[in-house]
This record gives sequence, structure tokens and C-alpha cells, in this order.
Amino acid sequence: MISDKIRQAYERLAPYYNEHIDHKPHNAFYNRPNMLALIGDAKGKTILDAACGPGKYSEILLSMGADVTGFDASPKMIKYAKARNPEAKFFIQDLALPFQTLADRSFDTVLSALAMHYVENWTLTIKEFHRVLKPGGQLVISIEHPFFEYNYFKSRRYFDVEAVKCTWNGFGVPIEMHSYRRSLQECISPLVKNGFVVDNLIEPRPTKEFETVDPRYFKKLNTFPAFMGIRCIRP
Repeated sequence: MISDKIRQAYERLAPYYNEHIDHKPHNAFYNRPNMLALIGDAKGKTILDAACGPGKYSEILLSMGADVTGFDASPKMIKYAKARNPEAKFFIQDLALPFQTLADRSFDTVLSALAMHYVENWTLTIKEFHRVLKPGGQLVISIEHPFFEYNYFKSRRYFDVEAVKCTWNGFGVPIEMHSYRRSLQECISPLVKNGFVVDNLIEPRPTKEFETVDPRYFKKLNTFPAFMGIRCIRP
């Protein structure tokens, strides 16, 4: 199954991902600043870091005064997240399965950074995000931009949810990574149909620090987006 291949890829990738996550440009100087801006003031908030990886977002949110719980499907990623954030609560959980250990209306914010494109059918996951959020709470997600993916994977079926794969070379070891490409409509409709109100949508720009590290990609990301960020409210 594709979900098993994704988990195995992240198990292999985990030590390299943890080593690079603080400074890798697409994370540190592109996605992360824009996601944190969408989250806003985290002090005193209960936050779920869904598909937390090695816990970098959790580390930042804890430093801002948040109470953080995180999960990931990769046991090795959870090991690194716990080592990075011994005061937070982490557990193993597949993003595509029910969050059975989490209570209804228990979080002010749910964050899911660059993870939803590993889920084929978003409906259950979005319903679970809605269930665990308090009324008035926010869901903040980032995904690979649907237009970028359509071009990158040379798709001929824009409106399909399509299994795709590529090789990552940016973490020091080549990794074959599987995911699901989808249309813009298929990114927005599951949110709206399952009780959320879209509050903000951004096509992020890299920070100036990105230009120092990688001027070629800095120029590319200022002409066409690779990621997209969405903030939704649970009424």
C-alpha cells in the first residue's frame, strides 16, 4: 500500500530530516514563517501538531507559550520529536485514521504542515480535525500547491486525485516519496463540506534569508509558488 511506502520512506529519512529541519530553506525560510504567521499568537493556546515530524513546529510553539500535543505515523520521527521537546506530549498516529485518543473540542488550533498530500481521501481527517477543535478554533494547513504539482508531475488528469511519486535529494540521501496530487477544488471542498469556514489562503513567498542560502530557488519561488497555506475556522 502507498501509506506503508510513505511511512517506510519517513522511517528511513527521519535522522536526516531531523538533522536538516532547522535550516533547510524550503522549511525554515519558506513554509515555516508563513505557517507561523497564519497561526498568530500561540501563548496559552492548546495546539495539536498533526504529522509533527521531528517536532520543529512543536519546539517553536512551546517557546511561544503554547501547550502542544503532537503525533506522527513514523515512530522514528516521534523519537526525535520527544528528544527535541521532552515537555510536550507525542504519540504514534496515522493522519488518515481516527484520532481515538483525542477528546472532542480539546484544542484551540490544529496545525498540519506539508502532510495532507499523503492522505488520499481527506474526508475522515478533516472531520477529525473539526471534532477535536473547540468552537472558534482554527485549522492551519500547508500543502504542495496544486498548480505546482500538476506541472511538476506532468499530469494529464488535473481533476483526479492521483497517486504520484518522486525522488527527494535534499536531505542528504535519495528517498523515493509517494503522495497524492489533487486539484484546487479537492483541497478546498473537503474543508467547506465538513464544517469549516476558510478564513485565509496564502501562496507564500520566501524570506530574504532564503536568497542568501539558495538564490536560484529564491528567484523561482518569487515567480511561482511551490506551497499553499490555508487557515480555516470551526464556527
